[in-house]
Amino acid sequence: MFKRNLLSVYILLSLITGCSISYNTYDFEDSPQIKIPDYSNSNSWAVLPNNLPNEISIFKNDTNEKKADVFFIYPTLIDAKNQKEWNSDIWNKEIRKDVIERPVKYQASAWLDSGNLYVPFYRQAHIRVFNEKFQEDGKKALDLAYSDIREAFIYYLENFNNNKPFIIASHSQGTVHAKKLISEFIDGKELQDKLIAAYLIGIKVTEDDFLNLKPMISADEVGGFVSWNSYKFNKFPRNYENWYKGGVTTNPITWDNSKKTNKKSHKGILYRDLNIFPNNINIKLIDGIVWSSVPDVPGNFFLKMIRSYHFADINLFWVDIKENAKLRVNQWFKKNN
Repeated sequence: MFKRNLLSVYILLSLITGCSISYNTYDFEDSPQIKIPDYSNSNSWAVLPNNLPNEISIFKNDTNEKKADVFFIYPTLIDAKNQKEWNSDIWNKEIRKDVIERPVKYQASAWLDSGNLYVPFYRQAHIRVFNEKFQEDGKKALDLAYSDIREAFIYYLENFNNNKPFIIASHSQGTVHAKKLISEFIDGKELQDKLIAAYLIGIKVTEDDFLNLKPMISADEVGGFVSWNSYKFNKFPRNYENWYKGGVTTNPITWDNSKKTNKKSHKGILYRDLNIFPNNINIKLIDGIVWSSVPDVPGNFFLKMIRSYHFADINLFWVDIKENAKLRVNQWFKKNN
């Protein structure tokens, strides 16, 4: 997945650092209408527990009945400069395939053994919404995308959840929507008691984003959230002050207050060839960023050339996340039984 995402990384960097990218786009109101998802229909879900895509079923090691759920919101995938639409058409075969073959396969799979996995297709917003130049229409596109996530979550609660505890997991644009979802439905609400953990990855999340949810600072803590953004050692984003500084920065290897962690503690990267590379990276935490050493993987020449490891926020710590999510689920049931 590393090499495949380099173009997206450069586009993302250009957007968040203020570099100009020229887009030929519609005014939001002039965008073609996209058929709204119907979450009572399985075709509106990328993943349901009883309908796992082949691309992800290979990761299913625990076949026992799950007592918890995972609701995963995937990141931005549409980034073409020549795409005039503001939101993705989830009925487009290529877009659906891309969702399965990238974030579902390489990201959501980390939570597969910790709970029943639910991943809704949603009309994600184009990556240009993160460029201040498109702030007005960008907000409308993000609101449309969130409206799908909101409806999917409501349908999930009313038809699938059956009072089970759950994990919220997300990356990048997905985390933008997850923060809003948590604020509307979970933070300070009755549903907060059912939240095992929120993994809010790839976008700045501050302690003030929620009234009641707090950052978790131990590996088996439950009821709060974790968050991080990954960068190469000793490199800073050009727009560090606005986009990263002040964000909650979890250690995604030890899950505690450790500011440095060496390779021996690292459980493993999931690489694009689906091989696991354990004991692979050293990390250091600074304000808003997890600095990572260059992964020791095939073809890492490309990883030496770039600053941002945003595209690998989950892949770098895939096994660490997998084991931690299972630990938190078990801990939730210990506390609540």
